[in-house]
Amino acid sequence: FLDKRILTLDTPEADRFITAEKKNILVDAFVKYRITDPRLYFVSFGGDERRAQDRMAQIIKAALNEEITKRTVREVISGERGKVMDAIRTKVSDEAKQIGGEILDVRLKRVDYVEQINNSVYERMKSERARVANELRSTGAAESEKIRADADRQRTVILAEAYRDAESIRGDGDAKASQIYAEAFGQNPEFFKFYRSLEA
Repeated sequence: FLDKRILTLDTPEADRFITAEKKNILVDAFVKYRITDPRLYFVSFGGDERRAQDRMAQIIKAALNEEITKRTVREVISGERGKVMDAIRTKVSDEAKQIGGEILDVRLKRVDYVEQINNSVYERMKSERARVANELRSTGAAESEKIRADADRQRTVILAEAYRDAESIRGDGDAKASQIYAEAFGQNPEFFKFYRSLEA
């Protein structure tokens, strides 16, 4: 007996491919297929389902390799992911018919960098963040110095203006005091003289 339901071919481990910019990526894909010609399918693999799945996996891997090597990582991950899956489905459909099957759908479950590249990407991200942080710190320090210098200048100006106003007020007070003394002395010189001798 051969199963006529929709079957799933899901590789247990992700396969490694090289993109157009020569970067290694891991791609985990699964395929939905159906046996459409049982006799051809049986003759092709002698009824051995394991052989059939291995052959299907080889076909998918070859199609994946052909499509991924033409694209960049960004295109495979997000930009042209749909196109990649459609192109793979079209490519493997003809080969699947030759062995009595029909490819219904091809999906990329996961696309990731290999471990070494992941580490270099993380390091690059970390150094970029550190650069941005240092840039912000230096900008903040420059702004801080600018604000501090402006505050010092304003403080100097305020103190100078306050001293000027104080001296002016003191001068006015001294002038008024002298005027009052003079008026008092003019009104009664004897009493003023007596009062000053008491203070002395």
